[in-house]
Amino acid sequence: MNRTKETHERIRAEIAREKAAALGRAGERLEQALAVVAGLARRLAASRDAAERARLLGEYDDARARALHARLALVIQRESVGLRQHRAVDQQFPEPPRRPPA
Repeated sequence: MNRTKETHERIRAEIAREKAAALGRAGERLEQALAVVAGLARRLAASRDAAERARLLGEYDDARARALHARLALVIQRESVGLRQHRAVDQQFPEPPRRPPA
């Protein structure tokens, strides 16, 4: 193998590793965002104070919006590496409900 081809292969491998790492980071950000949403849903379910519930609902809506943004970022990242089917994302990271169950 000539030197140019070896260099090209090494660069391609480095790019592939970085794509995989970026995809992993996007998944981790989504997991973290969904964990925040789930935590707020639990706090809402346990709360009986109307003022606290109102505050938590606002926090929940904000956290849900951040989770939806992180989910979109993951889907875009997947698209950028050639993954066009997103059923796995839908199954593993379902969209949080607009309002948590009471």
